[in-house]
Amino acid sequence: MLEFIQLLKQRYQTVRSSLDPKHPYVVDYQQRIDQLLYCEAYLRKGQLKREYSAFPLQIAVIGPTQAGKSSVVNVLLNSTKAGVSPLAGFTVHPHGYCHAITQDHCQGLQTYFGRFQNIQETSLNRTRYDCYSLSDSPAQSQLLPPAVVWDTPDFDSIDAADYSEGVIRTISLADIIVLVLSKEKYADQTVWDVIKTIAPLNQPTIICLNKLNEGNETVLVNSLKQRWQQYRSDPVPKIVPLAFQQYGTLPTWPAQANQTLHELAASLIKNNSGENHKSLIRQYWQVWLGPVYAEHQAQQQWNSLVDQVLKQALTNYQRDYLNHPYHYDSFQQALLNMLKLLEIPAISKAMSSTRRFLTWPVRQLMSLGKTNSAYNSSHELTVLSQIGEHVLIQLADLLAEKADTDSEPGAWWKDISLLLRQNRQNILVNYQRSLDAYQVNFEHNIEDAAEKLYKKLQQQPVTLNSLRATRFTADTAGMLLALQTGGIGVHDLFLTPVMLSITSLLAESAIGSYMNKVEADLKATQLVLVRDTLIQQGLADVLAQLPSLSVSTHRFAISEEICSQAEQQLHEKKHGLRIL
Repeated sequence: MLEFIQLLKQRYQTVRSSLDPKHPYVVDYQQRIDQLLYCEAYLRKGQLKREYSAFPLQIAVIGPTQAGKSSVVNVLLNSTKAGVSPLAGFTVHPHGYCHAITQDHCQGLQTYFGRFQNIQETSLNRTRYDCYSLSDSPAQSQLLPPAVVWDTPDFDSIDAADYSEGVIRTISLADIIVLVLSKEKYADQTVWDVIKTIAPLNQPTIICLNKLNEGNETVLVNSLKQRWQQYRSDPVPKIVPLAFQQYGTLPTWPAQANQTLHELAASLIKNNSGENHKSLIRQYWQVWLGPVYAEHQAQQQWNSLVDQVLKQALTNYQRDYLNHPYHYDSFQQALLNMLKLLEIPAISKAMSSTRRFLTWPVRQLMSLGKTNSAYNSSHELTVLSQIGEHVLIQLADLLAEKADTDSEPGAWWKDISLLLRQNRQNILVNYQRSLDAYQVNFEHNIEDAAEKLYKKLQQQPVTLNSLRATRFTADTAGMLLALQTGGIGVHDLFLTPVMLSITSLLAESAIGSYMNKVEADLKATQLVLVRDTLIQQGLADVLAQLPSLSVSTHRFAISEEICSQAEQQLHEKKHGLRIL
């Protein structure tokens, strides 16, 4: 699951960076990136706790800018370790202070922070944000159990986006949250967006309402409780009021709250991180995967469009060739092959010299667009060639419509439209190869049909002798010569008187019904070969793979299989999520 969350976060970051800053998805995608960062960090925390069962308590002091976070950290530590400044955004790195423990107790912390580097507090660079510090706090505090107390940067200033990942990682690491708010900041929407986001983590929390003036405590506390109930479903945490102090003076911690952090530490439920993982992921799962699912649906729609267009293409092939009363000539070519086998007087010699032109399909087919008399003589080749062109034209038009009408996966459709234009020539070349393969594969079916008719005629001596007695006229010989040179088609040859006589004799003979069956079988075989060799291999398979050729940064490109595996982990594991 951790790998999937990291992958999803990376894809969101890539897609967001490719968008125009004014794009309506920019803000939404950034919120989802932050949520994914919380989830990734919390999953890392689960790993940390499993590998280091004695890992010390972590307390994160968080809040908006100038709320007094660093001052509260110093109060809790009973020291002045945390740097304090009246300037907004003074703290830009997470600072951890070990109370009643040493840094040696924090083994595994660097693994948790990943690419963030542990640097001494005095050596931190304000222009580099992928850092944190960890130091010992020698003072003893009655307010704290043994723990690491984290002073964190704000999450609401103008520059907060630059160092937000460090804040998120620290918040997710925390076992206890100390939320510091001031009377000026407690109502800010940014504060409550964060509070709502981390709700599934179920971290025990206390709220320090800082910089209070005498007389306004009750009003602010009541307002704060109402807002908490508006954004959270869990009980309102304990609120610790801190009176306003001049700069340089630490606030006074109320005596009645001295044991608050001790009590929260004692109440922590051990080994509950697995359920918290699930709660966090499930809360945002559908939102996170929304654009990914939209791409899956677009892929399915694309496959459906391709199927529809190719199905219509196959129907057009049947209409314009297989079932056409004039253009269908494959069976007539089989009849010519049969006549060669019968060795009818005078026709045998002519058939031998023209065999390679009468046995369809032509053995050597020139590439598309080049002139070839034998190729041009076949109406089927013309129909099949046009099918490839028309399919791509239809799909290009449909893609243009989808790119204009679909909002969420609009970039997906535009990307596929571009890919189709870029790969159009390659697709046609592949289709031409499939057409060549189809011709070679179908040639033996013509010969098989001729063999079947010949064997059937051998069983009918009267009909056979009648055919052999048929005179081969000069008219027919001339038509054969014209067929050889590409001047006519096979169908024209069968309109000559002698050929009409031959076909009439066969149709009215005892093998007439058998001829119809052979012709029907030949058409059925031809249809299957066109469907499987041309439509499926030459077009459908190539077009189905077209989306996978994309390297666009506007797409998430996470497969349905990967999403399905992640969902299965989410729903099947009962005691935490297994790390992929």
